[in-house]
Formats: sequence, C-alpha cells, structure tokens
Amino acid sequence: MRPINDAHVAEPGLAVVEVAAADDETAFAVQELLATRWASALADRTTREPGEPGVRLRCFLDLRQQPDT
Repeated sequence: MRPINDAHVAEPGLAVVEVAAADDETAFAVQELLATRWASALADRTTREPGEPGVRLRCFLDLRQQPDT
C-alpha cells in the first residue's frame, strides 16, 4: 500500500483505517460496518502482498460527520 498522505490525517477527527482480512468478503464487510457509523471514502478493491496471507483494504473516515442516509 502507498504511504498515508498527511492530508488524510491533517485534522482531529480524520482517520485512515487499514483492514487485514482473510478474504475480500470479510474486508468489505468491515468497511461497510465503519461506513454505517461515519462518513467514509470507501475502497473499491483490496490488495494482496506477495507471500503474505489474506488481503488488505484501506479506507478513510471523517469521525466528525455522520454518513448520509
């Protein structure tokens, strides 16, 4: 994964969440749970590191805002 950009955590209430999971389904389920609670920039794909088990996913949260419903 690319390094975290300073702008993604420039203010209190902004967070970068990296999920490590066994499979895509699990990673996206965790992301969906986070998105029900906070405004989120969602990932549309996971990444796999050669030689490492499972998948990774990164999403960006704004804890200051509730998601649009």
